Amino acid sequence: MDTAKYQAKLEEEKARLTEELEMIADRQPGVPGDWQARPEEANTDTRDDVAEKFETLEQRRANEHTLESRLNEVTGALERIAAGTFGFCEVDHGPIEADRLEANPAARTCKAHLEDLNGNR
Repeated sequence: MDTAKYQAKLEEEKARLTEELEMIADRQPGVPGDWQARPEEANTDTRDDVAEKFETLEQRRANEHTLESRLNEVTGALERIAAGTFGFCEVDHGPIEADRLEANPAARTCKAHLEDLNGNR
């Protein structure tokens, strides 16, 4: 399998995800791949300001979690390319269908085992 096109897609997605995370979160020192949502800089003079700041932080945390999870999936796929195991199902070790990899280059399983791994898309 020619992994170059998948590697390029994954590298591009990794850069985009990292950029998006850097807008709302900070990397956690000493914990590779872990991010912490950063509160928005705002004045908190009134109760409404405090409530809005809290709501914004909760939204940032949800976004940070989603972006971090996807970044970890993409990083894992790039590691599988480097290890020569990319494109093989982690359950039965058979090939992952080309259309599945086109839709999600970070896929860890074939279609038959789509639901077998937690966090698999």
